[in-house]
Amino acid sequence: MRISSTEDRILNGARELFFKQGIRTVTMDDIAEHLAISKKTIYTHYKDKDLIVRSVFNNLHEDQNKQILHIRKISENPIDELMKLMDYLGSFISQFNPAVFHDLQKNYPFVYSEFKINREKELISYIEENLRRGVKLELYRKEIKIKILSRLRIEMIHLGFNTDIFPSGQFNYAEVQVAMLDHFLHGIVTLKGNKMITKYINGTK
Repeated sequence: MRISSTEDRILNGARELFFKQGIRTVTMDDIAEHLAISKKTIYTHYKDKDLIVRSVFNNLHEDQNKQILHIRKISENPIDELMKLMDYLGSFISQFNPAVFHDLQKNYPFVYSEFKINREKELISYIEENLRRGVKLELYRKEIKIKILSRLRIEMIHLGFNTDIFPSGQFNYAEVQVAMLDHFLHGIVTLKGNKMITKYINGTK
C-alpha cells in the first residue's frame, strides 16, 4: 500500500532519531519537534510509537533488500558482490547507534522477530545463490556445505551486534561486521578466489 508524503516524512524523521539516539529514549514529542509538526498530526497517521517502530523497520528491510539486489546486479562476480556488500554493510552500520537493535530486541520483541525473520529469509537465499555461483566459477571451494555456511553467515551478522560479546564502548560495529565477512570469505575461497581478493584489497582490480 502506498503511503502518503506525510507518513513517509514521519517515518524518515523517526528513523533519523532512532539511528542517532536509540529507540527507547525517543518519544512522540521528540519526533514532532524534530519534524516541526504537531503531535496530533503524527497521531493522525500512526496511533502510537509501536506502529512507527514497526513501520520504520519494515521500510528498512525493503530498502536493504533493494540495495542488496542492486549490488548483485552491478557485480562482476560473486567475490566482487561480497566485497561491494562489505562496503555497503560498513557504511550502513556506521550510520546508527548500536543501541538501536538492542532496544528493538528488548522493548519491541515482536518487531525484532518479524524483522529478523524477513531479513534472514531474504539473506539466506541471497547467500546460497552467491555460494553456488562462486563454486561454479571455481572461486569458492567445491566441497563447501552451502546450506550450512549460508546460515552460519547469518548468525555471524547477529553475533556482531551482540553487545554482551562486543561492548559498544570497546568495539566499532562496522569494523566487527566487516572483519567477520572478511574472515568468512577467506575461509571459503580457492587459490584463484584468494588472488582475486588480494587484487581488490590492493586496488588493482
